Order: sequence, then C-alpha cells, then structure tokens
Amino acid sequence: MTGNGGAAPAGSLWEATAPPDPSEGPLSGEVRADVCVVGAGFTGLSATLELAGRGASVVCIDQGGAGHGASGRNGGQVLAGFKWSPDEIVAAYGAERGGRLAAFGGAAPEVVYGLIARHGIDCGLRRCGWLNAAVDGAAFDRLAGIAGQWAARGAPVRMLERAETAALMGTGRYRGAMLDERAGALNPLSYARGLAAAAQRLGARLHGGTRALSLERDGEGWRVSTAAGVVRAREVLLATNGYTDGLWSGLAQEVVPVHSLQVATRPLPEAVRTSILPGGQVVSDTQRILLYFRLDDRGRLVMGGRGSLGETNRDGLYRFVEDAACRLFPQIRRTDWEFRWAGKVALTADHLPRVHELAPGLRACLGYNGRGVAMASVMGRAMGEWIATGDAGVLPLAPVPLRPLPFHALRRPVLEAISAYCRLRDRMSWRRGSVKGTRLEAGD
Repeated sequence: MTGNGGAAPAGSLWEATAPPDPSEGPLSGEVRADVCVVGAGFTGLSATLELAGRGASVVCIDQGGAGHGASGRNGGQVLAGFKWSPDEIVAAYGAERGGRLAAFGGAAPEVVYGLIARHGIDCGLRRCGWLNAAVDGAAFDRLAGIAGQWAARGAPVRMLERAETAALMGTGRYRGAMLDERAGALNPLSYARGLAAAAQRLGARLHGGTRALSLERDGEGWRVSTAAGVVRAREVLLATNGYTDGLWSGLAQEVVPVHSLQVATRPLPEAVRTSILPGGQVVSDTQRILLYFRLDDRGRLVMGGRGSLGETNRDGLYRFVEDAACRLFPQIRRTDWEFRWAGKVALTADHLPRVHELAPGLRACLGYNGRGVAMASVMGRAMGEWIATGDAGVLPLAPVPLRPLPFHALRRPVLEAISAYCRLRDRMSWRRGSVKGTRLEAGD
C-alpha cells in the first residue's frame, strides 16, 4: 500500500518495534524480470510472494522500503469483509458472483493467518476478534442487520448488548457492539517486512529508496525508469494505493487519500491495563469521524482516527485523538503519549477496491477504504495469480476501466470542511453522551 510518495514514518510505534527492513538498497543499473511490482505494501508484497512462489522472476521497488506507506502505519487490525454488507454485495452482483465475492472478503483474515504461519512471520499476531461499537440505537440496529447476514452464512459474528460491550471494552460509552471473532491484531510493519523476507527467500528482488519516475512501452514489455536504474519487464503491477502519483495518468484521480492518524501511550500500569479491553479485542466505532483502538503486546493503548486530507493542523488532529481516548478511558489521563504517526487510506467512490488492466501487461489494484491489512493481502495474492496465469477469473472483482473522480482537485477543500464539521459535531455529541447524524466513511 505504498509506492512513490510520502515521508518515512515519524514516531511510529511499529517502526520502533519491527525487525529491520530486509529490502536491498536503491536499484542501480539495468535489470530484467518477468514482472516489475511498483509499491512494497501489502498488495505489492503479496503479489510478489505469489509470483515468486510460482517461479516468476520479480523485481519490486518502493520509494521507502517494505511497508513504508500505509501498510506499515495502520492500526494493525485484521478485519473480514468489504465496506459493503454481504447482502448489499449479493444485491449488486447477483447470487452466484456476489456470494463468491462476499465469501472472498469474509475469508480474508484466514488467508493472512495462513501466510503468517506458512512463512514463519513474527508480527505479534493475535486472533482476538473485532468489536464494531455502536454509538447509538440507529447504529446498533444497522450493525445487528449486518451481524445477522454474516451469521446466516456461518460466520462467528453476533451482537452484544450494552452491558457485555462495556465489560469487554472497559467503557460504558457505547450502546452495544457487533463482535466478529474472525478478526485479529498484528504489528503491520513487522507483517509487511515478513512478507518481503519470504518473497526474497523465493528469489524476488526488493529495492527500497527506489522511486519509479517513468513507465514506457518497451517492445512487448515495459521499461520502468528510476533515478539510478531501469527495470525491463514483461508485466508491471502498480500497487501504490493511497500513495499513487502521476506515474500513470488518471490513476491517482481514482482515489481520495485520507490521512489516518494514530497515537500510542507508554505501556500502561497493570491496574490500568486490565481495566481497558480486558478481552484483547480490536475496536472501531460508528462516529462520524470514526475512532479505532486496541492494546499492543506491551500494554500500550493505540488509538487512531480519520479525517485529515492534508498536512495542515496535524498537531491539533493528534490532540483530537488523544482527547477522545481520555474521554473513553479517564484512567489514562496521567499517562504519557509515546508515539504519534500517520498513513494514507485510499477511498474510492463506492468503497470497493479497483482492479485495472491499464494496457496490455500493465495492471493496477488499489482502494481498500481502511480494510487494507486483510483485503490488500488477498487482493495482492489474486493479482499475482492473474499475472501468472492470465486468467482474470481468479479475481474476486472483474477488471474495470479507469474512472477518475470528477472534479478530483476540488474534493480536498470540500472534504476538509466536512471533516472539521464532523469533528465539531462529535465533540458536541460526547458532551451529550450520544452521536447521531451523517458519518464521514473512511474505513476501519
């Protein structure tokens, strides 16, 4: 989920606790490969791993390194499904295709767990479950409908009333919650670097500090030029998600990159730690500007929030998230905040990923809407299989033409204004003890 943009994570908990980046140094000179993957996030690394496992020669490049972008900066929540409910998917795509698509999303966490076990990736994985916390009765009813749809398909998903939710979370803030036992937690940067190391063991080459500057046809293949080198490849996969730039015209205009900000406390004292999320689940809620949170394996509270499209007022937005954490859990008010960091979530117009064949031998996949840990992993694997076999039928979503968002350049000021309004309404609702109204949907 990274590629051609963004600075190195500053103050990231995951950077402080992950193993070293196994990527090689910047690409130098000319290399040839069957496939060049641009972007060493979950999509690009999963595709690289799949292709290398099938015997293809692969060169993966990234401006930073393995997990440099949102893949190494997210909340580490391994969630099942798309943003759409199973019934919505079936209604849109039909019983057969929609059923397969819903099942694909529902099984995504198990694919991640399988990759971690198969390749021996040490990333602090916990199969702990996810609480989607409802801030009011309307949200509770909506979640109850989704829980019923998953339960009807045999998934371990159920609703919790207020008292059970409060017992599992350590706060009485929420009306109730949907508990999805398929979900898990991990250190996302450790997971990304583990995927990279696994791909390297299978023969793939990964170059950090290597930005793709141009992409041109080269006979029957492609020429990817960087500052100090060139990759000549039969196939190219663009896997840059929220960090997509102008390498291919129109691709960046298909998503809206939204900053997701996170903070983490120092390890909490035992008495405080046992009062917060005693069951160890990960959480996201249904506020307009949603909050998501968990404990790490050292007992730090990790809290995140959505809504920033640019770099302005970053300190104020961090304080917004920290204040929200203290309102939920007053017992942490005297605890120091040890880390602050951010990454870009890529939103699409319909909250579903996009798969493209931009030209013969040139493919792209992006737009996970905040579900990238599991969804980017399984989509990347499917992209690798498509490239290796040439069979688009292995994809859960059919390739579609590029559809840049109209007036893309004007969306930032409008959404910034909406975000500021939603944050203000959420603050007011905290004082009243309820949250109602339209939500800025920016992923979990």
